[in-house]
Formats: sequence, C-alpha cells, structure tokens
Amino acid sequence: MSDLFFIVSSVLLGAGLAMDAFSVSMANGLNEPEMRRRKRLLIAGVFGGFQGLMPLLGWLAVHTIVEIFSAFSRFVPLLGFILLLFVGGKMLIEGIWAWNDDEVENEMLKKRVLFVQAIATSIDALSIGFTIADYSLIRAFICALIIAAITFGLCIIGLRIGRYFGVKLAGKASVIGGLILIGIAIKLVVG
Repeated sequence: MSDLFFIVSSVLLGAGLAMDAFSVSMANGLNEPEMRRRKRLLIAGVFGGFQGLMPLLGWLAVHTIVEIFSAFSRFVPLLGFILLLFVGGKMLIEGIWAWNDDEVENEMLKKRVLFVQAIATSIDALSIGFTIADYSLIRAFICALIIAAITFGLCIIGLRIGRYFGVKLAGKASVIGGLILIGIAIKLVVG
C-alpha cells in the first residue's frame, strides 16, 4: 500500500467515523451556547481521543483475542444505541420539563455524560481494528492519530455550529439536542 493511499484512506476513514461525534458536538453546542473555549477543546479532545483509541483496541483484539472480540462485535451497535438513547432521552425530557425554566442545571456540563457520549459515538470504531488488521503497529497508530485529529477538528466545527444555533434557539436547544442524539442512536441499530 502506497503512503499516499494509506493517508487518504485514513483521512476518509476518520471523516466517516467522526460524523456521529460531529453531530453530538452540535447537540452539545446547542445545549450550551455560552460554552467556553477550554470546554470546547476538552469535548473535541475526548471525542477525538476515543475515536483514535477504539481502532487501536480493535487492532489489538484482532492480533490477540479475535474469538472473544468477534462474539462481542455484534453487540457494538446495540451498546451505542442504548448509551445514546439514554443520554438523548434524558436531554429531551429535561428540555421539555425546563422549556421555560432558565435556571436548569446543564447536564452536558458533567464529565460522565461526556464520556458516555464519547464511548457511544466511538464504539463502532472498535470494529475498524478488523479493517486495519493488516497494518503494522506503526501504521495502525498513525491511522488512529489521523482519525483522532479529523474527529477533533470536526467536533470543534460541530460545537461552533451548535453554539450559533443554540443562541438563536435558546430554551428549545436541549430538546433539539436530545432528538439529535436519539436519531443517532436509531441510526446505529437501523443501519
């Protein structure tokens, strides 16, 4: 495999994998339009980190414990569905209850919710370890770094878009963000 083909395929793989994280980032930006730069960097970094880590874990599984991982792989979409449905449903319900309440605690601020989102949006990247199984460890690591960087950049863009529309939509943002996460959850199990 040529170096150019490797880089291009890694970038395309990263862009494809990052779409769920991009959408969740938009939902986060919608939910918290006044989000500070440091927090946006944290969110994008966590999403990028998980998106980069999961293919490496998949690559490692292929090279060590294939039988166990292959049995688990059919449950990957279901796990992502459950996690995103939970977070999205919670956002939706809180948004409906707090439609006119400006003093509602912002659930998106909590780090545990961010980690659940990161795991849910990156768990499908675990199976990418199968597609990059023929890569050397160095190439798998470089591919994972490219995936992480692409995800980071797209999440920053998603957060900015979400913040822009979050200011415009004010109290309805949590409902819209919850619906986005539920939509992504459904997409995981439907196809």
